[in-house]
Amino acid sequence: MTSFAQDFELALRARYPILYVPTVEEERLEQTIAEVAKGLDHRSVWIWDFVEGFQGNLNYEGQAKRNPLQALELLDKLPESGAGIFILRDFHRFLEDVSVGRKLRNLARRLRSQPKTLVIVSPQLLIPSDLAEMMTILEFPLPSAVDIQRELDRLLISSGQTLEAKEQEAWVRACQGLSFDRIRRVIARCLAAHGGLRSEDVDFVLEEKRQTIRQTQILDFCLTQDNINDIGGLDHLKEWLLRRGGAFSEQARQYGLPYPKGLLLVGIQGTGKSLTAKAIAHHWHLPLLRLDVGRLFAGLVGESEARTRQMIQVAEALAPCILWIDEIDKAFSGLDGRGDSGTANRVFGTFLTWQSEKTSPVFVVATANNVQSLPPELLRKGRFDETFFVGLPHQEERRAIFEVHLSRLRPYRLKEYDLDRLAYETPDFSGAEIEQILVEAMHLGFSQNRDFNTDDILEAASQVVPLSRTAQEQIGQLQEWVKRGRVRPASRYSTWFP
Repeated sequence: MTSFAQDFELALRARYPILYVPTVEEERLEQTIAEVAKGLDHRSVWIWDFVEGFQGNLNYEGQAKRNPLQALELLDKLPESGAGIFILRDFHRFLEDVSVGRKLRNLARRLRSQPKTLVIVSPQLLIPSDLAEMMTILEFPLPSAVDIQRELDRLLISSGQTLEAKEQEAWVRACQGLSFDRIRRVIARCLAAHGGLRSEDVDFVLEEKRQTIRQTQILDFCLTQDNINDIGGLDHLKEWLLRRGGAFSEQARQYGLPYPKGLLLVGIQGTGKSLTAKAIAHHWHLPLLRLDVGRLFAGLVGESEARTRQMIQVAEALAPCILWIDEIDKAFSGLDGRGDSGTANRVFGTFLTWQSEKTSPVFVVATANNVQSLPPELLRKGRFDETFFVGLPHQEERRAIFEVHLSRLRPYRLKEYDLDRLAYETPDFSGAEIEQILVEAMHLGFSQNRDFNTDDILEAASQVVPLSRTAQEQIGQLQEWVKRGRVRPASRYSTWFP
C-alpha cells in the first residue's frame, strides 16, 4: 500500500470529516480511493461533479446536477450508520459561497460521529480561511518509479512490445515527474509514429516534461548539448563532478551512498559557472530545470511561499534532476533590509530548510558573482556538498578555451591558429570575453571577404578592456575571501590571482 493510501485509510478510520486532495490526477486518485474502500468492508464510494451530479449509486444517479448545496444536503438524507466516501470534484470553486461554507461547517460537526468522509478533489489548493480548520490536506504524489514500471509493463503487454531491462530503466527514469495521462500519451505517440518503443523515443518524454514545466511559469526546462569537454580548465571541479557521475544509480543506493545535495559556484562573471551547470546535466543525463528566483515573489500574501513549495514539489516530482539557480546572490542579498513584510526571508527559509533536509535526488547548482552579499546561512556546510571558486583562467586554461571555441567554429583550420600566442596575449580575460573577441574577429574577416586569422583575434583583443580591470575592487574583495581558505578552487592553478 502506498503512503497516500495508508494516510487516507487512517484518516477514514479516525473519522476525519473533510479531506482536501490537490491533484491533477483525478482518475488515478479515484482508483486509489476505490482500492482503499474495498479493504474497509467495501465501503461505498460516491462521486459528484457539477455537470453529471452523483454517480456510483443507482438510487441517486444524476441527483444534484449543477447544485453543490444540494449535493451536501444529500448526506442528511442518508442513514447515520451508513459508511461512505463522498468525492466532490472541483468543489474548490464553490467554497467561497456563503451557504456552501455554512453547510460544510455544519456537516463537519455531524460527520465526526459518522463513518462518512467528504473528499474534495481539485487541481489547486484553494481553501478559504474560515474553512481551513475543519479540512485536512492530503498530498497525492505523482507516480513513483514502481508505479511507472507497473504501468509500463501493462502498456507493453497490451501493445505486444518488449524492451530490454536497461531500456525499461531509462524509460522509467525519464517518465518520473509525469502523470499517468501524460505517460500514456507519450507511449501512444510512439506507437502511432513507428509501431513500437525505442530508446531514442525518450525525447518525446522530455517534450512532455517541458510542457509540465512551462505550465508552472516558475521553472524553465533547459535542453543543453554542452558537455564537460566544452569547459576549458577547471580541472579540480571537473574531477569532482566526474567522480559523482554514478551517484544517482541503483548501484550507488545499494552501496549506501546518499544522493548528492548540490554545488555552489562562486566567482567572477563570465568564467563558466552557467556553462558548468549545463554540462553537469548533459554529462549525468539528467533534466535541467532553471529557476528564476524573481518568479517566486508575488503580490498576494502567502503566494510567494506557495510558489516556493510548488517549485520544490515539481523539482522533486521530476527527480532525479538538476535544479539550476543562476545568480542566487541577487535574489537573496540584503534580506534584513527589505521592506516586503518578511516575504523574502520566509521564501529563503523555506528553500534552506528543504536544501538541508531533502532526501530526493534533486542536485542543486547555484551560481553567485558577489559572495559578500550571500547570507552566511547559505554557505554553511550541509547546504551544499561543496563550494568552488571559479576564477579567471590561467594561460594554459585560456589556451584550452581558445581550442574549444575554434574547434567548433573552424575545425578544419584549427592548426592554422597560434593557440599559445593567443593565450599569452590575453592575460586576465574571462572565458566569456574570449568568446566575444572571437566573434569580433569573425566580423573583421567577414567584412573583408576572407576568413579570420590569429592576427584578427589579437586585434579584437586589443580593443577589449577586460572585467578584471574595470571591476578591480570587487575582484580584490573576492580575492581576499579566497585567500582565507573558505572555498575550494575549481582550477589546479589555485595560486593565481588577478
